[in-house]
Amino acid sequence: MSTTLTSRAFNQDTSRAKKAAENGPVFITDRGRPAHVLMTIEEYQRLSGEHVSLADALAQSGAEADFDFDPPRVDIKIRPADLD
Repeated sequence: MSTTLTSRAFNQDTSRAKKAAENGPVFITDRGRPAHVLMTIEEYQRLSGEHVSLADALAQSGAEADFDFDPPRVDIKIRPADLD
């Protein structure tokens, strides 16, 4: 869900804009045209492909926990022990 605010409305009530950003992008307009977008840092990191540590990923909950985890496969060659 996205929200659109005028620059004036954004300047007068930034807390409203920050709360709205929790539910989706907030478009801020200048003279009736979209000029800026406000979003949570988690959403920005997801969109930008910025690395998320495993600890941060495990700490996320709910909708924030939507991330791809594809660890590389490890090929371990097992040899019998030489007990002689």
